[in-house]
Amino acid sequence: MTCAVKRYDFLIVGGGMAGTSLGAELSALGSVLVIEAEDQPGYHATGRSVAFWAETYGGPGVQPLTSASGPLLAHPDLALSATGFMSPRGALHIGTAQDVGKRQAMIDGFAGAGVEFHALDAAALRARLPGLRSAYQTALAEPSTADIDVAALHAAYIAQLRRAGGAVLTGTEFIAAERQGNGGWRVETRNGAFLAGVLVNAAGAWADEVARRSGVRPLGIQPLQRTVVQLRTDPGAANDMPVIMDLALQFYFKPVGQGRIWLSPHDETPVAPCDAAHEELDVAIAIDRFEHVVDWRIEAVERKWAGLRSFAPDRLPVYGYDSRVPDYFWFAGQGGFGIQTAPAAALLGAALATGAPPAPPVAAIDPARYAPGRFD
Repeated sequence: MTCAVKRYDFLIVGGGMAGTSLGAELSALGSVLVIEAEDQPGYHATGRSVAFWAETYGGPGVQPLTSASGPLLAHPDLALSATGFMSPRGALHIGTAQDVGKRQAMIDGFAGAGVEFHALDAAALRARLPGLRSAYQTALAEPSTADIDVAALHAAYIAQLRRAGGAVLTGTEFIAAERQGNGGWRVETRNGAFLAGVLVNAAGAWADEVARRSGVRPLGIQPLQRTVVQLRTDPGAANDMPVIMDLALQFYFKPVGQGRIWLSPHDETPVAPCDAAHEELDVAIAIDRFEHVVDWRIEAVERKWAGLRSFAPDRLPVYGYDSRVPDYFWFAGQGGFGIQTAPAAALLGAALATGAPPAPPVAAIDPARYAPGRFD
């Protein structure tokens, strides 16, 4: 006697922030199963985030999603959490005399978007960042930037999904999917088969591979490896120091308490989907760049890691049904901004997946710019 294959309205491949946030929103509208290949959800990009929210991060095309997500992260719906997920941080975009044009381009790029900037001269910059080397003469302050409690946010989405009757299966690797003649999908995993009305690709770095295994044309989503180093310095970073970002996009660093910082060389190395591991050369580049920014002494390199940030060819996220294959929904290509845009992206994605009117926080966002069909 064979067991019946269980059917879900939505089967989501990927248990990171993208898959679980969308699953949480969809679980109020239908039955949801999230499958995750790893033994813990969020093992890859979600678990390795530097964890800040900055309206300018990702560029003008991403900013509407980020800005809409800010209030939802600070004051979430009670169905998600009784407490917020953000704490004040602020950011300084710093540059040399040669970067003045980049500073102005940043201001112009977000004109009319409601992003708050304050221009700082060299004296004001040094007052904000003691020990700054003389080459750095200009800066923009972005005071709205905040830290995000990524682990708490991810856990809250999983809990919301489960409270609504959804399920998350870890250690459940996606093998293949086939569209059924009467509609919907049969999905094969290492833990058996499932049926789904809609198959959602929220597989992050593996998004194109999941598409291939589903008989769907890949979109060219490329994983890019990024390195992060935890340093203990003398003087130690003040707990209220802002995120420091380079206008020339060569580094960023932020305090993480007890005199430590997280530092990245802003690297973007194309790689195949994998369990990312740092390269010592990238660590050395990060430290070298840091030492050219401030005169702080590095007392210890305490941790080193890498994560994957996955981008579509135009570096915008991909939300919506595939233009050629019915009932195949893309929710991928979220680069390094998937955490900070998660609440708005999930609301927008749920509306697109179900045909429901978009929720008020995202009603003004045009989803067409994120549609998979733009790559046809």
